[in-house]
Amino acid sequence: MSTYVSNDVTRIRPTFKAVTADTTLTAAESGQIIILDAIGEAITLPAVSEGLNYKFICSVTAVTTDWTIVAATDVIYGSAQVAGAVVPASAENTITLVVAKFLPGDWVSLISDGTNWYVEGSVVSGAGCTFTAP
Repeated sequence: MSTYVSNDVTRIRPTFKAVTADTTLTAAESGQIIILDAIGEAITLPAVSEGLNYKFICSVTAVTTDWTIVAATDVIYGSAQVAGAVVPASAENTITLVVAKFLPGDWVSLISDGTNWYVEGSVVSGAGCTFTAP
């Protein structure tokens, strides 16, 4: 995050990270908006830690493979609105953003309380986002 001052108010601007290859996120990248490209990648989350948070946004429809966001253990809880329906996550470790169905503007966010990751999101196409455990 970057900060700036205007009208005697400190404002925070989000920072962005383009993901173009498989990656493991770090705690130092917390708060960033992760921009996903047209080639699905595997994204590994850091260990849960209070306050860590990331938002993933589709910039281009994936044409080859799914994006996956993976936690080390089954600690993903929450839900996403997918084509108007609630898709729940309960004790999951993988979020799959499905090729050709996770579209530009679709997003998921994760925040950790130090014990779990909590997910929320909005996906236009049916089956565009799934949650699974191994």
